[in-house]
Amino acid sequence: MLISVVIPHFNQEAYLRRCLETLHAQQGCRAEREIIVVDNASNELPEAACKAFPGVRLLSEKTPGPGPARNTGAQAAKGDVLAFIDADCHADPGWLAAIETAFALPDREIIGGDVRVDYADPARPTFIEPYEAIYSYRNEKYIAHGFSGTGNLAMRPDILKHVGPFAGVGVAEDRDWGLRAGALGYRIDYIDDMIVYHPARNSFSELTGKWGRHIAHDFRDQASGLSGKLRWVAKAAALAVSPLIEIPTIIRSARLHGGKERALAFLCLVLIRLYRSAAMLRTLVTAGWRRPKNDWSRS
Repeated sequence: MLISVVIPHFNQEAYLRRCLETLHAQQGCRAEREIIVVDNASNELPEAACKAFPGVRLLSEKTPGPGPARNTGAQAAKGDVLAFIDADCHADPGWLAAIETAFALPDREIIGGDVRVDYADPARPTFIEPYEAIYSYRNEKYIAHGFSGTGNLAMRPDILKHVGPFAGVGVAEDRDWGLRAGALGYRIDYIDDMIVYHPARNSFSELTGKWGRHIAHDFRDQASGLSGKLRWVAKAAALAVSPLIEIPTIIRSARLHGGKERALAFLCLVLIRLYRSAAMLRTLVTAGWRRPKNDWSRS
């Protein structure tokens, strides 16, 4: 078996170097592997990072977005299995072994694994890290809803050809591709020991920015017609009070350690859910129930 690992990259050479280090320190995988880095018009090509590790191929894709970069890498890949990881992630030592074991089953089609938050300093958690440890990158939940995050995803190459390429910017490409695969009858399996680590976001504004993009995507998909808009309002109201329901989850979570992390997780959860609720209502007012302009309007 040959596993082709495809890594889209954009201006993250330090992270990429660590990603490549972990891919070259894999344990328990007997399969051959090739590693393909696809740069997506970075300010500077990550040639130094790629040359530091044997056998890494560096390609370039100018079309913006990690999706087009993944497509370019997949087209160049020669493997029996395509495995995708993001440049700012690093792989658990058993990541490739878990992929190899999963695809030893001949009927295995698509798999996704666990994405965990990588604390910069476990002894001094940031305001964002405990929240993201529980509520971000929830790949098991995503897979239950029909898609996997593309930063920890593997499949057979013929499936990618059948489903079609990943979308570019402006589309939630992981959900888009996964739902297209499901519509064609493919199954995505969750593999719990297929683990990658992702850094938490650096600021609350980065977190709200992520949710702003998701809300814009969801509004287009879910809020059409009067019934859709009423459901949208109900969901926004429910979000505002939902942190109370999450208290038992925060208390019991094995991903948090100590009272400080649990308190930080709850406080960040309250703030982000209030933000999401307000942003949903704002989107509805500005885009959903605004009187449309006629074709002759110049204002």
